Amino acid sequence: MDIDRCIQLASEVHHCPHCGTRLSCCEAPPFHIGDGLGWGSDVLFICLNDECSLFARSWEEFEERYGHSASCRYMLLPGEKTGQAMMVGSAQAFTGSIIDIEGMKKQNQRYHNEVRFTKELDTCVADKNLQPALCLVLDNCADLPTRNRACELLVDLNNLECIDPIRNHKFVHSEIEMAANIAIKQLLEKNHLKECPYCMEIIKAQAKVCKHCGKEV
Repeated sequence: MDIDRCIQLASEVHHCPHCGTRLSCCEAPPFHIGDGLGWGSDVLFICLNDECSLFARSWEEFEERYGHSASCRYMLLPGEKTGQAMMVGSAQAFTGSIIDIEGMKKQNQRYHNEVRFTKELDTCVADKNLQPALCLVLDNCADLPTRNRACELLVDLNNLECIDPIRNHKFVHSEIEMAANIAIKQLLEKNHLKECPYCMEIIKAQAKVCKHCGKEV
């Protein structure tokens, strides 16, 4: 599913000719009930108003004609001006496939950030720019090899500001968490520092007592 296209479509405003309700933008089912093929679109505009006259009256019509429980929702394909009645087996049909446009926008922004920061990894050390490497390390959805590379670059960047964000981050992949921890260890050693095992504050490597919590280290 093309995220940019879905965001554009989900922002369009269409209304049901039977009740005037704004149509919901939903993910299209993988198969068309009539021919077993696809819909030719990733999304469909559907009226999910249970009070819609089409939906309300179709229950009785299906029962009388076919002897089973079903109804119709008004459905419009993207790019078309006129929609059609689409059979549904329950009132819950499509209610769970409404496209979350705000969620899609966030996902789209995350993806574009990943592409941007991946390109900037090539010059981040020379530019002394911590952001690309740190953001990729903390992005649980980013490409794993790229995140591993970002972890390695943290040492060359030699910026201690990366430590707190990493320590406070919940990693999904243990491999990346381990790589980040190794990078922090090497970064601290490079600067003759260490973390207090009690309060996790950074202190000198040769310190015997933590200046933050007062405990012997």
